[in-house]
Amino acid sequence: MTEQTNRQIVLASRPQGAPTQSNFRLESITAPSIQSGEVLLRSIYLSLDPYMRGRMSDAKSYADPVAINEVMVGATVCQVEESLHADYEAGEWVLAYTGWQDFGVSDGEGLIKLGKQPSHPSYALGIMGMPGFTAYMGLLDIGQPKQGDTLVVAAATGAVGATVGQIGKLKGCRVIGVAGGEEKCRYAKEVLGFDECIDHKADDFAQQLEAACDKGIDVYFENVGGKVFDAVMPLLNTGARIPVCGLISQYNATSLPEGPDRMSSLVATLLIKRIKMQGFIIFDDYAHRYNEFATQMTEWLAQGKIHYREHMIEGLENAPESFMGLLEGKNFGKLVIKTNEAK
Repeated sequence: MTEQTNRQIVLASRPQGAPTQSNFRLESITAPSIQSGEVLLRSIYLSLDPYMRGRMSDAKSYADPVAINEVMVGATVCQVEESLHADYEAGEWVLAYTGWQDFGVSDGEGLIKLGKQPSHPSYALGIMGMPGFTAYMGLLDIGQPKQGDTLVVAAATGAVGATVGQIGKLKGCRVIGVAGGEEKCRYAKEVLGFDECIDHKADDFAQQLEAACDKGIDVYFENVGGKVFDAVMPLLNTGARIPVCGLISQYNATSLPEGPDRMSSLVATLLIKRIKMQGFIIFDDYAHRYNEFATQMTEWLAQGKIHYREHMIEGLENAPESFMGLLEGKNFGKLVIKTNEAK
């Protein structure tokens, strides 16, 4: 094959607080060659997700950090560029984990086939992938919503939150979203079908949330933390359930929040109201149930019961700036980078 260039975005340094452009470096090297039993994958779409901020840190976590000068991690939808593997042929689409670069090599382990002409290949990074799966299992298995429950979900128009709220409506809940800005709140109500959506930027946010949750909160899907959880905590009903999949408001923090220690208050609330609060890592805890999720979500999408919005940005070189914006809530929908044109 003609020699090709592989653009890579590597971790240049570990951020202190919010990431900056200096923490990333764009490099160009020769695309890798493959051996017998391997495939060369050409990235078409790259998923950007909040968990990546944790992987930029060397603090102890559920996954190893990205090493300095190594390619940033990330799920990708790729086309097979070249194959020396019996199970794959050039042109096929796959879900892979090649990270922030144009090309990757795989021996087939961990690849998920998407077919030769998938109708929405990038959906494998969102509604049919990790974010959709997170929403489905977190809400249904841990949140256990019941008809008539009040469900509150933060980041309500994001890839996870939007799906959580819509599933909640399908299960008969009254759904209250929390989002940043009038446009996102309007979208949550008019398109996603939420009963109400509160702008967390409002000066009287906590008062608005209390008024909207006049019967308390039965399920709170936690993916933000910070002032949103502070407003939610006193409204939790006895027996409330709190699935925890993220704390995006804290990912850039370099110290604990100012003010009094509220840990004892939280623990007392959990005890007195018999609240279940459970964290989960989607593929570590629920990989064995992916097919159950995929079957149901495919059906809901086909029936028009779930709406999905992507925030697509062109160009691998724009990944760092887009990722920094993601941590500030600047995206509207599932953030995906289109790295290359499909063949």
